[in-house]
Amino acid sequence: MRYLEDVVLKKWSAAVLAGALAVGALAGCGGGDDAGSSGGGGDDKITMGFSQVGAESGWRTANTKSIQESAAAAGIDLKFSDAQGKQENQIKAIRSFIAQRVDVIAFSPVVESGWDTVLKEAKDANIPVILTDRSVDSQDKTLYKTFIGSDFVLEGKKAGEWLVKEYEGKSDPVNIVELQGTPGAAPANDRKAGFAEVIKADPKFKIVASQTGQFTRTDGKEVMEAFLKSQPKIDVLYAHNDDMGLGAIEAIEAAGKKPGTDIKIITVDAVKDGMTALAAGKINYIVECSPLLGPQLMDLAKKVKAGETVEQRVLTQETTFTQEQAKTALPDRKY
Repeated sequence: MRYLEDVVLKKWSAAVLAGALAVGALAGCGGGDDAGSSGGGGDDKITMGFSQVGAESGWRTANTKSIQESAAAAGIDLKFSDAQGKQENQIKAIRSFIAQRVDVIAFSPVVESGWDTVLKEAKDANIPVILTDRSVDSQDKTLYKTFIGSDFVLEGKKAGEWLVKEYEGKSDPVNIVELQGTPGAAPANDRKAGFAEVIKADPKFKIVASQTGQFTRTDGKEVMEAFLKSQPKIDVLYAHNDDMGLGAIEAIEAAGKKPGTDIKIITVDAVKDGMTALAAGKINYIVECSPLLGPQLMDLAKKVKAGETVEQRVLTQETTFTQEQAKTALPDRKY
């Protein structure tokens, strides 16, 4: 009988020891380094599901790189999905993230409308959502925790303010063509509205043609070719991003005109290719829209996962560039 008691005791002790070792091993795998934790006091690594608009421009490529590199640096497990410019792909991705029980969902909406249903699904699953770069037009602000990005209306106003100053004291009509971004997208809607608000005070400014270039260089070139054929006189091009402006420059040069001189060009973004064209005198003015949102996004993800209160609107810090300023800034440009 004593022998059986000893056997049972030994087996029980071994089981306790094995359990303790297993717990210790799990704690070590959790990355005992606090930098990789959610900030909530545990060892769990944050998993973020991120749905990107696509890769339509140099800006978007830089934005994706910033998010991927920042997630790795912050110790966040990033599940990345490319929507290829389609809202239905983003909705599928978000539902997939919900099914996978990620800790945080972040996405840059292709368009502003049509998100309430899927965002409600995320809310019901207790998964916080962060909007990046672009916002949504939902009336229910509880469907997402915060929106980090630029003030697109302000960007449009800055573009308009430069134009007004450039033609100050002149009375001749100023014919403007506009290359809009993706229809329904927040930056397209807001950059158009901000620009129009500023120039409407002076009747000499007239937008003679306005059409989407889908934020791409190829479409920007094609639409500008059509503008040059349909409009007898174009004084100014306002493009909602650098890529469309760069495509338009190709069309302008092919038509035997000098971009930046025969047609003044204003764009938004300040990616390296755009800044290079600005420094070369082919673009006249660029309003910056920084794509480097990664570090701020990861910081917000940790805060919302930890249950901390965050501002519902987080602005990125940006500036504007003239041709001379572009020459100075180019050597250190990161994107």
